[in-house]
Amino acid sequence: MFDKKTVSIEWGGKTLTLETGKVARQADGAVIATLGETVVLCAVTAAKSVKEGQDFFPLTVHYQEKFSAAGRIPGGFFKRERGATEKETLVSRLIDRPLRPLFPEGFYNEINCIAQVLSYDGENEPDILAMVAASAAMTLSGVPFMGPIGAARVGYDGTDYILNPTDEQVDAGLLDLVVAATHDAVMMVESEAKELSEEVMLGAVMFAHRESQRVIDAIIQLAEQAAKEPWELKTQDDKVEVKAKLKKLIGKDLEAAYKLTDKQQRQTAINAARTKAREGMADLKDSDPQAYLASLKLVKKLEADIVRTAILKEGRRIDGRDTKTVRPIEAETHFLPRAHGSALFTRGETQTIATCTLGTRDAEQMIDGLGGLSYQHFMLHYNFPPYSVGEVGRFGAPGRREVGHGKLAWRALHGVLPTKEEFPYTIRLTSDITESNGSSSMATVCGGSLSLMDAGVPIKAPVAGIAMGLILEGKDFAVLSDILGDEDHLGDMDFKVAGTAEGITTMQMDIKIAGITEEIMKVALSQAKDGRIHILGEMAKALGETRSELSAHAPRIETFSIDKSKIREVIGTGGKVIREIVATTGAKVDIDDEGVIKVSSSDPAQIEAAIAWIKGLVEEAEVGKVYNGKVVNIVDFGAFVNFMGGKDGLVHVSEMKNERVEKPTDVVSEGQEVKVKVLEIDPRGKVRLSMRVVDQETGEELEDTRPAREPRGDREGGREGGRSGGGDRGPRSEGGDRRRDGGRGGDRGPRREGGGDRGPRSEGGDRAPREGGDRGPRGEGRGDRGPRRERSEGGKEEGGENIGLPSFLTGNDD
Repeated sequence: MFDKKTVSIEWGGKTLTLETGKVARQADGAVIATLGETVVLCAVTAAKSVKEGQDFFPLTVHYQEKFSAAGRIPGGFFKRERGATEKETLVSRLIDRPLRPLFPEGFYNEINCIAQVLSYDGENEPDILAMVAASAAMTLSGVPFMGPIGAARVGYDGTDYILNPTDEQVDAGLLDLVVAATHDAVMMVESEAKELSEEVMLGAVMFAHRESQRVIDAIIQLAEQAAKEPWELKTQDDKVEVKAKLKKLIGKDLEAAYKLTDKQQRQTAINAARTKAREGMADLKDSDPQAYLASLKLVKKLEADIVRTAILKEGRRIDGRDTKTVRPIEAETHFLPRAHGSALFTRGETQTIATCTLGTRDAEQMIDGLGGLSYQHFMLHYNFPPYSVGEVGRFGAPGRREVGHGKLAWRALHGVLPTKEEFPYTIRLTSDITESNGSSSMATVCGGSLSLMDAGVPIKAPVAGIAMGLILEGKDFAVLSDILGDEDHLGDMDFKVAGTAEGITTMQMDIKIAGITEEIMKVALSQAKDGRIHILGEMAKALGETRSELSAHAPRIETFSIDKSKIREVIGTGGKVIREIVATTGAKVDIDDEGVIKVSSSDPAQIEAAIAWIKGLVEEAEVGKVYNGKVVNIVDFGAFVNFMGGKDGLVHVSEMKNERVEKPTDVVSEGQEVKVKVLEIDPRGKVRLSMRVVDQETGEELEDTRPAREPRGDREGGREGGRSGGGDRGPRSEGGDRRRDGGRGGDRGPRREGGGDRGPRSEGGDRAPREGGDRGPRGEGRGDRGPRRERSEGGKEEGGENIGLPSFLTGNDD
């Protein structure tokens, strides 16, 4: 049933397998790529005809991560994969960018390329595998694709380059670089680095190119077994005559237009020339619409010839600069009064308003992907409204271009940010492009760096970015610094480099021709470094270093740690305690599983109150220390005072003042703030407090001037001594009888009504007989007490003397 073809190679210490003929057989080309246990399916389909009136190449790439690939169910209400995530959009662009230039000019058939992640092992990233599978599927499909391409990811540990590093190796290393290339030249570069030199970056690109060639060879082997017959392309009509006619018609108009340095004036003149060309070719509009559209495409070719010739032959660019000069720069910080950090950055006719907003942990972005839930504390959002280029157009949610430009700037700045431990804030940068004529993404890098510094974020160093262009004709080439929009459209390369004065933090390259050589890249990197240093100098005029203080409108965050065993005391049952702290103090409180607590508020007093409350919950009271407290309950014998946030202690009425206090309410009332000293903590944790030894105004400890109490004697010992041997209790100290009204007299008086005197206990003898006979049997396991001895009246045993009776009963004073 299946005509399966397979090719495998050892690549980076693992086996890369390309397979076709078993899955998605109705697609023009379908390949399953496997690396480790990560599996990606890519299917390519192409329309067999061109839509009427179409004059562009509609290549669409979709990359999708199936949650089932990682054994997960999508979150949210719908529980299925829906719109493209940011990562899926970025990987779709990674696949698209190196494929698109490899289709012939004039090929306008619609092509659909869909890559789906079917299995993910958590180690081998599927993005590189998707690029390889897309290249292989495109090669097998038979469409006029001048590939294949290979792709590779490269890491760098400070000494060696690492092919296809794991996430852990990327995090621990200094580089994350992705390269796509043909067998002869590099097509695309995307990277994030930690201030690496131009030499290291170029070495990484060349290393990736060499390794990708092995993948290209594997794709060719598979194509030799399973490729479909290549499509026959229609012979392109000879356009020399049409081009000559256009040049005669509008050539001088275009030359004059491209000598205008102002963008709006130049654009108006170019549009007038294009209108003139449409009018001149109007006879073809009805007779041959396709030829009419093709002739209008030649206008752009004519424009490119004019611009490129001026640069290569005369060294003159559209706006009059030479190839190395950067446009004038104006930078301003604290542009917006209420933003935590802001900057207005203008370079020529490109301008951005960059703002930095600081937030707490609960403002982090939650990302649900194949690797599970993760949280990102740094976000950068790039916005490109149509008014920035003086046009009427769509305004709304960001498109693929906005997402890609924002991520490029994110990579440029991410490497210089402080760690979460050093700066525990969530950071959001926004870049609103207000004017655009060349590399608004690099303006975002410059403006974003300034707004971070204006907000007080302690970045390692300022970052600047510059866009480089290329004009290549045969062996002649010119590298352009700080390209304009038209130079981007009419040139052969868009090469963006950002970094600090010490090194590169990101590098992105897109080629519109069949690749560039190592020599061209060396020139471009060297020229980009000179431009970057110049821009950093201009930025320093606005703000040379990070502000030492945060904005008055930014939240303050204080971080401290508690013992993990105390976390539940801070949170409370069902979060009751922490909600009360937040509601009462007004500060935000975040606590993690390690006991790290972050308290945030724009009001320092709220932070102090929350921290004091929390520390009161987790700290142990210290004997002899003075605390602030609040009376929470008053009883007859004193008052209970809440101190240290969550602890209560008793201030006995005798400890309220040095003089006698009749009632606690004479001194304190509920809710009153008092200062107390811890006198004692008993083994059960009960705390005894004192107010009288603390100055209630200043909180200073006072000398205890109250005379010590006279000892009451060894009360327990007295009882034991009085009763030992079964004798009398003995006289009570300081007084006599216990009276019913609470006073004390001499000896204990008569017992309760119906009682009478306690009978004498003979020394070592029995208790007087009970009314009604003996006590009866004792409890279980103890047996009977046994019969009592007979006793005569007066306490005598029969035939004996009075035994153990006191003299006042026997009348014997001897």
